[in-house]
Amino acid sequence: MSLKAIAAALGLSVTTVSRALNGFDDVAEATRKRIEAEADRRGYRPNAAARRLKTGRANAVGLVFPVSNASLNDSFYSEMLLTLDQCLARHEIDLLLLPDKNPDQQRNLLRMLRSGALDALIVTHTTPHDPRLLRLQQKGFRFLTLGRSRLPQPYAWFDYDNHAGTLLAAQHALQQGYQNLAYLGGNELSTYILDRRQGFMDALMARPLSQHMAALPPTRRSGYQQTRAWLAQGSIPDAIITDSSPLGEGAAIALQQAGRLSGAQAIALYVYDGLPHDSIIDEPVNAILQSSQQRIGERVAEMVLQLLDNQPPEQLQTLWQPMLRLTSDAQ
Repeated sequence: MSLKAIAAALGLSVTTVSRALNGFDDVAEATRKRIEAEADRRGYRPNAAARRLKTGRANAVGLVFPVSNASLNDSFYSEMLLTLDQCLARHEIDLLLLPDKNPDQQRNLLRMLRSGALDALIVTHTTPHDPRLLRLQQKGFRFLTLGRSRLPQPYAWFDYDNHAGTLLAAQHALQQGYQNLAYLGGNELSTYILDRRQGFMDALMARPLSQHMAALPPTRRSGYQQTRAWLAQGSIPDAIITDSSPLGEGAAIALQQAGRLSGAQAIALYVYDGLPHDSIIDEPVNAILQSSQQRIGERVAEMVLQLLDNQPPEQLQTLWQPMLRLTSDAQ
């Protein structure tokens, strides 16, 4: 199906039809909608290569994912990525996953940026002083981060208030009268890991209570082994807060095996993001929850589109607050 057929059907010039379908802003909105409706009715799709030549865009966004730090098998993260991909696809924009695991990969990424193959980047697992983001700012390349960093210039970011989440959990534990709190966290240097740990520490700052802290690989095995080690000690925690679902499920399995997940001798367990969707544990735990991953994917996609439309980065900064779901709410 050609542009000429659409133009003839609407009584418009081929140039007007082409510019409307390729995203130029010099076509009246009412006319654009007529053209898009006729194109949809006829099943027309613009030629991607031709559109790139006309608009100067690659119609592709890269998502930098450090495979050594997190797994694409994470069901929460996968749901967000699926929604993000679907939202961008509705605007004829491809989402490309780019592994980031060593300096060579960063050099490869810079070569890709210079080639014009990407219109923008989404950078995950940011660190407090992230050299990747500083390099992108210096190059003047458009990017949005999932997480925050300290940079000399404003930039676009989406984040949760990770500090507030563990603070909520620890404060609730203290209100319940627990005196021996444990924190089971990841050993990465990502900002969100550090913020979650700091939230726990700030809650206990004014309370000289017994506490245990562990920084481990964010896996179910690590959570299981560390919780078993705590249970074998003389000073057993009466509440455990974990900063991720895998660590939380490992802790839950250890507590269940010891008969301490529920009942009179239960140790309160607070899990950031809750247990995985496919968890083998069917008993409820206290959960630090963020918005649904579908809503997060939709919001990130919206911000990416605004970034591509040259909205100033200081206007593209979103911080969402967590909530605490208690086992009493789930029963």
